[in-house]
Amino acid sequence: MTETRTAMVIGGGVAGPATAMALQKAGIEATIYEAHPTPAVGAGAFLTLAPNGVDALRVLDAAESALATAFPTPRITLRSTTGKVLGETDTGGTMSYTLRRADLYHALHDEAAGRGIAIVHGKRLVTLFQTPAGVRAEFADGSAASADVLVGADGIHSTVRRVIDPSAPPLVYSGLLGTGGFASGTRVAAQPGHYEMIFGRRAFFGYLVAPGDEVWWFANVPTRPEPTRADLAATEWKPRLLDLFAGDAGPALEVIAACPESTWAPMDAISSVPRLRSWHHGRAVLVGDAAHAPTPTSGQGASLSIEDGLVLAKCLRDADDVGAAFARFEAARRPRVEAIVKNAARRNSDKAAGPVGRVIRDAMLPLVLRLAANSKAQRQIHDYHVDWTAPAPAA
Repeated sequence: MTETRTAMVIGGGVAGPATAMALQKAGIEATIYEAHPTPAVGAGAFLTLAPNGVDALRVLDAAESALATAFPTPRITLRSTTGKVLGETDTGGTMSYTLRRADLYHALHDEAAGRGIAIVHGKRLVTLFQTPAGVRAEFADGSAASADVLVGADGIHSTVRRVIDPSAPPLVYSGLLGTGGFASGTRVAAQPGHYEMIFGRRAFFGYLVAPGDEVWWFANVPTRPEPTRADLAATEWKPRLLDLFAGDAGPALEVIAACPESTWAPMDAISSVPRLRSWHHGRAVLVGDAAHAPTPTSGQGASLSIEDGLVLAKCLRDADDVGAAFARFEAARRPRVEAIVKNAARRNSDKAAGPVGRVIRDAMLPLVLRLAANSKAQRQIHDYHVDWTAPAPAA
């Protein structure tokens, strides 16, 4: 058994509260330190939790509260620019749920707080110092905190990642920008809870009908080189998207026109974390997007983060020392997440295809989808289960 009794969790998104609850389940007292001064409001648009993510929440005994506002989204229909059906794919059946990202954040925060886990806001990490016995974190407001271990759950732009490995490679830009929102007062031809996704000539559009007939939508825009944040903020995206989707089949124009741009998730570059040499250093370790962020095309970002928290907590529970626990955690998780990250990167290229690429994609995708349906690879992703009662895997 490890002698770890306290942990600092840096980051209060999805990975942070999930990891803190898992650590508590393993008998480790965790405190969450979040950079934002208040709980995230309107953080992003929406996300889907795959069956493996839902299962991980159940292991945490947090599924009921986390999914209180979610609804099943079992299938995706993919269409060409003209509206031709290219095929359907399974998101995990009725065990796959979609909800507003902010709702998931608040539910996980409330669940963690209800279990007595402290969540301290306004704590932006600056640096950390390690000793053989513990970790000291220093924050931008001049305060500091110490614990036996530190967990970096601070997302794709992780400060912890940069601090523990200053030579870590930069993020890899996918060539796509992304935004999304919620449109009221417009009707679309789609089954409730069934994703429709359209490969437009110049951009990619996805949508679904939520309970109450609100249309939830997202758009991916191929753009190179990667624009700066200033460029993104200065662009009027509503007229830009209306122009990009003009002439495509589907309801993109009506849905976007019905949705005030002020309510959209900010347009942002879609990037991923390249393969890191190590996810841990000394008594500090990375989980979730900080370690291995896949692009949203994977549909697995949040689910993998919750899985990470459980596996890390098991390893700390069962290992003789911190180094051994972190090594066992990384060995258990790296093959799975890297396969998912690579698959998502391949699928991103379909959204940015040129004229010739579109013809090839539209011809090949129906076959690809048929071969992938209920494949062993898909089952391995969706059927993943963390057995809390079993010993942690060996490194």
